[in-house]
Amino acid sequence: MFQKVLIANRGEIALRAIRACKEMDIKTVAVYSTADANAIHVKLADESVCIGPPDARHSYLNIAAILSAVEITDAEAIYPGYGFLAESPNFAEVCEECGIKFIGPKPEALALMGDKIKAREIMRGVNIPLLPGSEKEVEKETEARKLAADIGYPVIVKAAAGGGGKGMKVVHSPVALTSALLMAQTEAAHTFGDHRVYLEKYLDKHRHIEIQILADNWGNMVHLGERDCSIQRRHQKLLEESPCPGVVDEALRQDMGQAALTAAKAVNYSNAGTVEFLVDAKRNFYFSEMNTRIQVEHGITEMTTGVDLVKSQIELAFGQNLTLDQDSIQLRGHAMECRIYAEDPETFAPCSGVITAYHAPGGLGVRVDSAAYERYCISPYYDPLVAKLIVHADDRLSAIKRMQRALEEYIIEGVSTLIPFHLKILKDESFLRGDFYTQLLDKYFTS
Repeated sequence: MFQKVLIANRGEIALRAIRACKEMDIKTVAVYSTADANAIHVKLADESVCIGPPDARHSYLNIAAILSAVEITDAEAIYPGYGFLAESPNFAEVCEECGIKFIGPKPEALALMGDKIKAREIMRGVNIPLLPGSEKEVEKETEARKLAADIGYPVIVKAAAGGGGKGMKVVHSPVALTSALLMAQTEAAHTFGDHRVYLEKYLDKHRHIEIQILADNWGNMVHLGERDCSIQRRHQKLLEESPCPGVVDEALRQDMGQAALTAAKAVNYSNAGTVEFLVDAKRNFYFSEMNTRIQVEHGITEMTTGVDLVKSQIELAFGQNLTLDQDSIQLRGHAMECRIYAEDPETFAPCSGVITAYHAPGGLGVRVDSAAYERYCISPYYDPLVAKLIVHADDRLSAIKRMQRALEEYIIEGVSTLIPFHLKILKDESFLRGDFYTQLLDKYFTS
């Protein structure tokens, strides 16, 4: 096994990786920006190296600085987590060329699935269901208008290098298409350094459901059930649960699971990954994209399957065989995650500042993945995620009640958080029935 791993990330995912490494007797190296000098992942790692100023472009996205940290600490591998360089084929390739193990998929798989247009082409070739859409980049308004007319409104403009809801615009009429195309291209260029976009049919009513997979270097793969990520605002996930309520039965779970494995095999995938599907009101599912990394919401799959996904990533990257088979994967109970962001619960505006009081909930079936503590500073430079509050119970209703209890127990003072909004969601009648779509939260907002 690796002797020393460098964690190329920050916050709760860096802490999560350090915990996994400690349990595997692996030494850890934390990297940090000057804004994170007092971060808990820096304190708990065996070694730490400052890699630059607060601006992520000059620290957490600075490949040269990260590789320098590897060199001076003699780390053998890099754990990228999610965000930053986690899905960068260039970073993975540079690691490979330098003899450093990248704990994730091969650069080729990152490149293929990172290009959403190319990914659709590959899925088409292996008969994975796709929504009607463009087969190449859409550049001009005239081209977009013709294609949208053929597909039928509403359509969605998507960034080819997109993710996290960025570079996405829903269009309901030809009048709105021109501005949507330009806005998506501009946002894509700014966020991803790639202006390319494509068009796809937009489903008015759909669920966002994803399948977690694990794969070794010899083509052995399993899926670990589904996560329902339909509770979103502006394509940003807020609450996830597993298994999916109301829509997915065992037959559909197996069909989507097999489709996810087929998608992964098509790009010779290894390590952990997630294949995302859209499921319509008639329970038809369609490929959306593949996330070639650990997901923010991986904890709920860990709770329902008992599989440590981060440890699995490290083992698979080292070259170990996948020890799981599909029959050994059994879903137990119901898990739910609320993303606790430092945002105003009414306007969703980010709220930076110092946490003046902090108390995390506990008790049976409650897990808090967080790097926050009293006097911790929520920096304006990074994503304002304070914590992921995860609960597990025997059934969905019990999980909802446990989550309500845990949210009410959570104390975070000094910054506003989304805790009040999550409590509102948990009382929503459609949510309680499990009868909802990605548009559920639209009724709570006027803009």
